[in-house]
Amino acid sequence: MAKKNSYDLAAAARRSWKTELKRDWVVYMLFVPIIVYEVIFHYLPMFGIVMAFEDYNVIDGYFHSPWVGMKHFVDLFSGEDFLQAIRNTVVIGLMRCTFGFVAPIIFALMLSLINSKKFKRTAQTMSYMPNFVAAVIVCSLFTQFLAKDGPLTLLLSKLFGAENQNWFANDRPPVFWVIYIMMGIWQGIGWGSIMYVAAISQVSGDLHEAAALDGASRLQRLFKITLPSILPMVLMMFVINVGTALAAGYDNILLLYMPSTYNVADTVYTYTYRQAFGGGNTNYSLSAASGLFQSVVSTILLVGSNALSRRAAGSSLF
Repeated sequence: MAKKNSYDLAAAARRSWKTELKRDWVVYMLFVPIIVYEVIFHYLPMFGIVMAFEDYNVIDGYFHSPWVGMKHFVDLFSGEDFLQAIRNTVVIGLMRCTFGFVAPIIFALMLSLINSKKFKRTAQTMSYMPNFVAAVIVCSLFTQFLAKDGPLTLLLSKLFGAENQNWFANDRPPVFWVIYIMMGIWQGIGWGSIMYVAAISQVSGDLHEAAALDGASRLQRLFKITLPSILPMVLMMFVINVGTALAAGYDNILLLYMPSTYNVADTVYTYTYRQAFGGGNTNYSLSAASGLFQSVVSTILLVGSNALSRRAAGSSLF
């Protein structure tokens, strides 16, 4: 009897799926280009991870390059600067997941307290603009402003008695880390707040009206109504941020660091770049090994943070 019921349920599911496909086939067709794009540009290239286990060269290709097993992973992990790159990556990742993550939330909450719609929209638009400035220009601006004779350096020197120096050449922790995080906050705070502003706009106005009638202040409503209402969105974005923590702004760091600051600025990405492609070398296998290592760690971080979010707050990304 139980077997018959399971067959009936399976048949009903098949009929339901066919009925839905027949009814909404246009909607499903819209997904076809996306699926094709994902398969061609994201799933098929995953075969390239075999390079991490070969002495890959372009002439022999994937199928004829000699198999070397874990050799490139050993070379990657045994490099004299690898642990230093790991430390810098972890520190920058933690700072991005704390200061860099909280800044857009605070900005979105501040925007929600503004009554003037015109001023609010103007502030939002202006905050989005730095996100569209090329990394080369942003890094060039910060380099000039924080040079030995730069305006920010002179301001810090005159007002606070700070040392007159090229701040990007300072190899003492945490100078480079703080500057890098502040630069990222300046560039991404507006763009990063979009999701939170949208979530705040969906909070029921009836809740705020009822709380206001009960005598709650704006700050009390902010912490007792707005924040709990957008908590699922905050947790979802936090999980994503943790999962991408290793991607510590490779392009910006490559433009900002110099040999004298490798000890505080070199991350796994830039370390791999120098080892695999620096000095006239072209070691595709080492870069593939590094990419696979970072992907595995990022997946573990993503799954772990998602599990913690589910256990702590009952809300998760998947």
